[in-house]
Amino acid sequence: MGRVIASASTTLDGFIAYTDHTVGPIFDWYDNGTTEVPTAIDGWSMHMTAESAAYWRAWTADLGALLVGRTLFDVTDGWKGMHPLGVPVVVLTHTPPVDWHYPGEENFTFITTGIADAVAAAKEIAGERTVGAAAGTIARQCLEAGLLDAVAIDLVPVVLGEGRPYFGAFSDGRTRLFSNPVTCVQGDRATHLVFDVVGVAEGG
Repeated sequence: MGRVIASASTTLDGFIAYTDHTVGPIFDWYDNGTTEVPTAIDGWSMHMTAESAAYWRAWTADLGALLVGRTLFDVTDGWKGMHPLGVPVVVLTHTPPVDWHYPGEENFTFITTGIADAVAAAKEIAGERTVGAAAGTIARQCLEAGLLDAVAIDLVPVVLGEGRPYFGAFSDGRTRLFSNPVTCVQGDRATHLVFDVVGVAEGG
């Protein structure tokens, strides 16, 4: 099966959004170029630099499913049944939504039995393709459980001071190690980096 890779645009101080879930300038690189990048949403295309667009297309071309948490699902209203990347979505939640109905809802799978089952469901859907794990609680749980293969960061030259972190505090307090970047692409106001997961630091 394919790999599980966490991915998010991230500030220099490690945040993926403000505390209220808004993103402000963190997402500026999605629309600061001249290369059109269509989404699965009718009438909505992004415009990136050629370098960022090439990186984005390579990333999304191999994406078979997304794994997100209930908070992101609620904040976006489940993207009204269609994620902009146009792939199936697995949602880890304590309780599935009751009155959530949109065209495309059949492409959403709700898992209530923990991160291992959620990853397994996403990998089953994705097959040989990549599972994209949302940064935040989901990425942290995947990393703690040894289920994360790599971390992708779209590093933006922004400092928030406080916000929602890429990982947050680990429940076991252990230090995680990563490889040198296996991918490094310079866009405009975004540096696209991918690190393979190495393991837990000795003694940490």
